[in-house]
Amino acid sequence: MVKIRLRRMGAKKAPFYRIVVADSRYPRDGRFIEEIGYYNPISEPVELKVDSEKAKKWIGNGAQPTDTVKALLKKANVIE
Repeated sequence: MVKIRLRRMGAKKAPFYRIVVADSRYPRDGRFIEEIGYYNPISEPVELKVDSEKAKKWIGNGAQPTDTVKALLKKANVIE
């Protein structure tokens, strides 16, 4: 199954996430199909950038967002 999920980047104790489309069998920080945005919870204010066209295309093709990514997509007004 194809999932839209977070890929952890950044240093220890300073996370930075990329929002990626990946096969669910791949490891969290491993291979992915496409990068559609990023999320930085450390910065003030929180930084969130999502390519809404790509996200809608992948969801339309059957990709399932994880619970965390679903909340972030709602925050970015990509999905309702």
